[in-house]
Amino acid sequence: MSAPMKVGAVIITMGNRPDELRALLDSVAGQEGGPVDVVVVGNGSPVPDVPAGVRTVELPENLGIPGGRNVGIEAFGPGGRDVDILLFLDDDGLLARTDTAELCRRAFADDDRLGIVSFRIADPETGVTQRRHVPRLRASDPMRSSRVTTFLGGANAVRTRVFAEVGGLPDEFFYAHEETDLAWRALDAGWMIDYRADMVLYHPTTAPSRHAVYHRMVARNRVWLARRNLPAPLVPVYLGVWLLLTLVRRPSKPALQAWFGGFREGWTTACGPRRPMKWRTVWRLTRLGRPPVI
Repeated sequence: MSAPMKVGAVIITMGNRPDELRALLDSVAGQEGGPVDVVVVGNGSPVPDVPAGVRTVELPENLGIPGGRNVGIEAFGPGGRDVDILLFLDDDGLLARTDTAELCRRAFADDDRLGIVSFRIADPETGVTQRRHVPRLRASDPMRSSRVTTFLGGANAVRTRVFAEVGGLPDEFFYAHEETDLAWRALDAGWMIDYRADMVLYHPTTAPSRHAVYHRMVARNRVWLARRNLPAPLVPVYLGVWLLLTLVRRPSKPALQAWFGGFREGWTTACGPRRPMKWRTVWRLTRLGRPPVI
């Protein structure tokens, strides 16, 4: 029999939620099966007190979500190669079950082409999963597991061979859409992504627009995502659809101004290397229910 898959966890923190971080670390330590090696990255801030055995990295400046997580990946060796699976967990989350790491081991062991697993996020008080936390268009039933085309950044597991093959998260994105960028590259390389309703991270219900940079970075990174990954004919279609959706949602005037500022920035600034996905990947995304035009 092969040895159990080694599991690590990356948690980034701004140091402002010490109680929630400690509760999360306790939930990781309580996982069944082999131990989960944890690295906490202080993203431009000191790391609060953590239990013995938890490794820490303190960065002198905030590198953003993808940048901080990439530092955490490299703490497990180049591309995270010292472990087989890496969990990425928000510092104010909490693993709801003690068998989540073991479910991850089983899922990746049973499916050689499975590259990423997206957990279900549920409010700890109500148990409700917000529609936006189900990474597919048909999101009305969050209890249904399925193949998907993207994943949730603060509640997921990634096979480290994916990083070795397609690279890490895009540092330059800082915040928003970095998960979809990695997901599209992974799918283009032949990996699959699952949403698993039985792997649960408790997380308080929040609105993403609570972040001051939300509207600008969502728009900028949407343009970067298309420029980096889509075949040229699909770039204007994808961005045109998202422009229409944004207008239909009728954001406030300041939000819309920030959005258009970010949209312009996405076209006028460097977005990193362009590696358009194959047309067969476009077809795969379409068969999975989310063609890369929406």
